[in-house]
Amino acid sequence: MLARWWIYLLAAVSALGLLAVLLTGFAALVTIPTLPSLEALTEYRPKIPLRVYSAEGILIGEFGEERREMVKIGAAPQRLKQAILAAEDDRFYQHGGVDYIGILRAAYSNFTSGGVRQGASTITMQVARNFFLTKEKTLTRKFSEALLAFKIEHSLSKDEILELYFNQIYLGQRAYGFAAAAQVYFGKSLNNINLAEAAMLAGLPKAPSRFNPVVNPKRAKTRQLYVLRRMNDLGYISSEEFKGAEKQPIQVKRESQEFGMRADYVAEMARQAVFERHQDDTYSKGFKVYTTVRRSDQEAAYKAVRQGVMDYDRRHGYRGPEAVIDLSKNGADREEMLEDALQEVADSGDIHAAVALAVDPKLVRAYRRGGEIVEISGDGLKFAQKFLTTKAAPGQQNIRPGSLIRIRKNDKGAWQIIQLPQVEASLVAVNPRDGAIRAIVGGFDFNRNQFNHVTQAWRQPGSSFKPFIYSAALEKGFTPATVINDAPLSFTAEETGSEQWDPRNYDGNYEGPLRMREALAKSKNLVSIRILQSIDVQYAQDYVARFGFDPKQHPPYLTMALGAGSVTPIQMAIGYAAFANGGFRISPYFIQRIEDEKGNILEQAKPVLAGEGAKQIIDPRNAFLMTSIMQDVVQRGTATKARQLGRADLAGKTGTTSNYVDAWFCGYQGDLVAIAWIGFDNPKSLGNNETGSHAALPMWMSYMGQALKGMPVSVYKPPSGIATAKINPETGLREPAGTLTEYFLEEQLPPEAEDKVEKVEKVEKVDKVDGHLKSVEDIINEFLSP
Repeated sequence: MLARWWIYLLAAVSALGLLAVLLTGFAALVTIPTLPSLEALTEYRPKIPLRVYSAEGILIGEFGEERREMVKIGAAPQRLKQAILAAEDDRFYQHGGVDYIGILRAAYSNFTSGGVRQGASTITMQVARNFFLTKEKTLTRKFSEALLAFKIEHSLSKDEILELYFNQIYLGQRAYGFAAAAQVYFGKSLNNINLAEAAMLAGLPKAPSRFNPVVNPKRAKTRQLYVLRRMNDLGYISSEEFKGAEKQPIQVKRESQEFGMRADYVAEMARQAVFERHQDDTYSKGFKVYTTVRRSDQEAAYKAVRQGVMDYDRRHGYRGPEAVIDLSKNGADREEMLEDALQEVADSGDIHAAVALAVDPKLVRAYRRGGEIVEISGDGLKFAQKFLTTKAAPGQQNIRPGSLIRIRKNDKGAWQIIQLPQVEASLVAVNPRDGAIRAIVGGFDFNRNQFNHVTQAWRQPGSSFKPFIYSAALEKGFTPATVINDAPLSFTAEETGSEQWDPRNYDGNYEGPLRMREALAKSKNLVSIRILQSIDVQYAQDYVARFGFDPKQHPPYLTMALGAGSVTPIQMAIGYAAFANGGFRISPYFIQRIEDEKGNILEQAKPVLAGEGAKQIIDPRNAFLMTSIMQDVVQRGTATKARQLGRADLAGKTGTTSNYVDAWFCGYQGDLVAIAWIGFDNPKSLGNNETGSHAALPMWMSYMGQALKGMPVSVYKPPSGIATAKINPETGLREPAGTLTEYFLEEQLPPEAEDKVEKVEKVEKVDKVDGHLKSVEDIINEFLSP
């Protein structure tokens, strides 16, 4: 009877088994035709982000939802492949897509543990799921996954499947594939990771959000140790290697978006340029943009702008803490609360947010993101000293426990209290020969203000615009030795068309008759106005358009002489480049070439060079004379600070607008033009004496000091048609025994002193107006002007 029951039971089980096989076969026959084509695998085209590089090939920007870097499986480190197999599918090279032994092992492990502790998905099944299926946990999805795995194994080799997995799998922090993850988490290429790092990466696929070393270091370490034990059990590593990797510390990058140099504004410009051409493909087709910016120049420009802004901010005093955080919570909850509070406050480069914990006039203890307690004392407190007392001045909020402050390390590594500046600044550097942009810093901090002040900010140039008016005057017959009267002027409302205008020199001093060269060196406003009166404002408006300025932004009024129009720093760079390169209009460019993901060149820059195709906009002699005059600005004018650089080839012009709203320095050397600007986004005064020389020139000097290091001094050779003559510095007239030797156009040498006196005598005898003899000053001005 018992034997009969066993036979019945076996028959029933067999029938059920046969039925299951038939149903499975039927389900397979029904499902197989609905399975997706493997074209996505056989013609794999992953989403690769747009990458932007410096001229040297340093990554400076990346744009796209998926951060990915394609790697051939043969080039992947052996230890990493072993770690992946140990963690995910150690029988990958033995099974045919579905690992039956693995299924039984996982079932046994889950049964004995009383829960789901192990899965049975192979790497092939994961590839099927990642490319074609959802992650829902249903039998239907699992069945389709298994069938797809068989299909994939039939169509692709094992190495091809592993390569797809290696490059496609999501590993957290927007990183897809192990090459991208190595960069995101460790800042390393795959070839440079060690065993401990390989094991941590291999542990990510199971649950990137839970085992992410940035988000949860403890869980990441636990998962890493599991992978290392599996590698040891499978004989991939020895016990000694296991123990060494187990103890090896791992440096994880806390900032996921970190590049080799600070060039955010350049990267954004490149993104916009590519998007104009390729729209949404910009972020997924793997385009590579190689720019013209150079690391040494860009780093020097970034440092110059940051320091220039911080120096300005320090001159104008501490404004107080940014906010106050309630510190009533204690213990672990308090630390968590501080972390949450600081999570909402972004750092700015080397300027960090911190919360004051204990405050007195001699010592401040503060909590910094990550649990670090910093102490600030001595010189580190000087900037905020007035805000560390117990009594606050009216309207002043002192620093107290809970105050949100900003801290930065000084050159000696000691912490100091500072603040985020409110003023903005920019710097752009251009090669005047071909227009290649060497550096762009469009603002103090791109993450705080994406507005690019180099290309987008329309500001008044002030006196930095005068060289273009003086260049027009040379074209009209003036010479560097022409004497113009530096004396007060007044214009009625009828003359200006609006209101009375009483222009004055920025320093309030008037020196009477001055040579034009001297007037520009000293930036005399009244001389500039008289020059513009003489050459005609309409002529000047047309003339400045040659340099790339929009005439509409420079209305034909006498205020043009003082830079009352509107320009952008990049326009000023183009304009000054014409003086540096001998009179040619160059077109600035910042993209060398654009490549596709395979390295094929899609676009290549073809700059037109000065002297080799670029348009000649002013006479080379005019450019040479203007350079000579602007060298005097540096040697004995408003920019004498620049002499500290110890170079004789620097030329340029300071610029300060009315009420100190904008400060500029625009200058160059034979091979490099740089424009520095500082001001507020909502225009207001920078403060008394915040001139171009005081606020902008130091930034320019800081940049040029680094950029020109090791470069030979340029020699400006006079072009054909330039002559020298000895002159009297007081009258600008030629004298054989003159104390100054200066450059002039051959056809415009100043008159000799004796000829001039003779002419003046003749005029005194005959030239009368309304019966009154003209003043000697009028006569001199008339005859010394062209």
